[in-house]
Amino acid sequence: MPMDLRRVLSVLTSSLTLCLLVLLAQPSWAAERARLRVDDYQIEATLEPHLHQITARAKVKFTAQQDLSVAVFELHNDLRVTKVLDEKNQPLSAERVTQDSTVRVPLPNGLAKDASTTLTFEYEGQLENADNSPVPGLNLAYIGDDTSFLFYAGRWFPVSGYGLNRFTSTISITLPAHMLVIGSGKSTVSNVAPAKKTAATVLPTKTFTFVSDKPSFPGTIVAGVFQEYKSDEAGMELHVYFKPTHQSVAPAYTTTAVQEFTYFTTLYGPLPTPKLNIVELPSDTLPYAWAPEVVGLASSSITEKTNYRLLADGIAHQWWGVSVSPATKDDWWISDGFSRYSEAMYVENAAGAAGLEEAVKDMSVGALAYDTVPLSSSSKLDTFSTEFQSLTTDKGAMILHMLRWVLGEDKYNKTMREFFTEYAGKSAATDDFRAIAEKYYGDQLTWFFSQWLDSTGAPEFKVKYTTYRLGGATATTKDEKGDDKAKEEKTPGFRVTGEIAQDLDLFRMPVNLRIDTDGRTENKRIEVVGTNSPFTVETFGRPRRISVDPDHHVLTNSSDVKLRSSILRGQAMQQQGDLSGALTEFNKALDLNKNSSLAHYRIAEIFFFQRNYQSSANAYRAALDGDGDPRWTEVWSRIQLGKIFDITGQRERAVGQYRQALQTNDNTFGALEEARKYLQKAYERPKEKQQ
Repeated sequence: MPMDLRRVLSVLTSSLTLCLLVLLAQPSWAAERARLRVDDYQIEATLEPHLHQITARAKVKFTAQQDLSVAVFELHNDLRVTKVLDEKNQPLSAERVTQDSTVRVPLPNGLAKDASTTLTFEYEGQLENADNSPVPGLNLAYIGDDTSFLFYAGRWFPVSGYGLNRFTSTISITLPAHMLVIGSGKSTVSNVAPAKKTAATVLPTKTFTFVSDKPSFPGTIVAGVFQEYKSDEAGMELHVYFKPTHQSVAPAYTTTAVQEFTYFTTLYGPLPTPKLNIVELPSDTLPYAWAPEVVGLASSSITEKTNYRLLADGIAHQWWGVSVSPATKDDWWISDGFSRYSEAMYVENAAGAAGLEEAVKDMSVGALAYDTVPLSSSSKLDTFSTEFQSLTTDKGAMILHMLRWVLGEDKYNKTMREFFTEYAGKSAATDDFRAIAEKYYGDQLTWFFSQWLDSTGAPEFKVKYTTYRLGGATATTKDEKGDDKAKEEKTPGFRVTGEIAQDLDLFRMPVNLRIDTDGRTENKRIEVVGTNSPFTVETFGRPRRISVDPDHHVLTNSSDVKLRSSILRGQAMQQQGDLSGALTEFNKALDLNKNSSLAHYRIAEIFFFQRNYQSSANAYRAALDGDGDPRWTEVWSRIQLGKIFDITGQRERAVGQYRQALQTNDNTFGALEEARKYLQKAYERPKEKQQ
């Protein structure tokens, strides 16, 4: 893709999964898009930022996948096609269909299967808000004085086969000379052109040209005034473009980007080019975006504490998405799921096993929040839905996590490296990946992929067991000469027999059984098959506790995952305006854990939005009295209570809450700055916009 489109569910969230639900900007008319394949674009565009105006000419070379009478392309609804020419520069008619953001061009002589032709589109328009965005509510194409961004997903040029159709391109952008343009491919900058007259003033201009001669997904352009930071460490050609307000953190992001790029290079193999541009985006668009050689981070995502997880996900897409891309929509997890788990592996590398465990918990929640359709059939889902992203990103990542456990570290790493090497610069299907995994496994993995790709659901393990004393004693062993050895050995003193139960009849997975004893901890790998799997383990010390899959190698539907999944679904409904449905989901979470601080906090948010301040205050206090998970619910509940007291004219009580917020010393999501702000000046509820 070109870009991972994650909708911001809330500025206050408990994990990356809860923060960012990706809404892939791929419409539902996939069958039509497959009728042609774009091979190359030649695009010339002039931007007038002060007027939010674009004037463009796009020459599109394409090949028919079947006999064609009409060529269909997606184009942002705010762009008006003024002319369409055939390859002989003869004018053609064009029909604009706003319902699906397409332009349909009848081909007078038709186009036979496998034949190629070229159409030239001339078009113009103003891109200044998300009103007519291809993805409702997300601003994906904007032209303005401070920063302009034209994402491939924004369909600012005629698009076909979004995220699946690899293409080459030459893109030239002309704009005011004081602005810089970041894009994909080899870049050149022309000399300052003659002054260009606009409706506002006369401005000198520059033209930036980007040539991508290897098929991929170029087409994302970011322009503005930036401070540039460079690094050539580890053989990279790294450029970081941040706004002046973030100049103090740019060196830390530069260092982290080098570390992550180097880590993924070591893990998967080198990319064709070591070039990478990291650019700051406005806060009113995506939290992050990616394109060949480009990773964009929203201004609100750039924090004093380096947001290394978000950055890692974007950089990982240079391997999974840019280089190796999905062959079909059902294979989309090869891009987003692989990148998500690459992020988790970098977390493990940077923060150890505890960091990986937290990342796996996040992924498990997303994987099971909307587990209604098998991942192998994800194309049946509306790709504007959170269901599609839960499958392709989080369940896709969990499949890799489990495959790593099944294969073992060495074989898993070899599988991933060979898969990347074999399909770099190409599209790949799930069966291609499966074949390489089976090669290193040494046997068929039908049972694994059928279970996690072609089925839904996950087990909830339960264990019951009995402990027997064996009368273990110190044993004296003999050496080869029959003499007593200098060291004595103990024989097991206890035997544990039991069974692991779960409710999926066809389930099969190896799981780790951990037995904590008075002495050393015993671990045994158990093959769980069917609903009941017996086991026997002998230990030296008395068994005190037995746990199944304590390191979370297997996707399981635990009570904690169910709780957090309900909250995740509730947040999605809240952002869609379904407050009643959101409250229902949050209350389901409370049914699972009445002390859930996060569930109480989310309920409080809805009441606050509805101006039901007493109920909101009650829920925030319940969050404070709850289990304290996640930790940030304390500081933000204090801040929100302070806002309620300010709104209701109780300034002294509000100040008390802001001060208690500061005492937590928890600056999650900028909480301390928020508390200090309202200590200085009372919070006022924003006035509602007039319709």
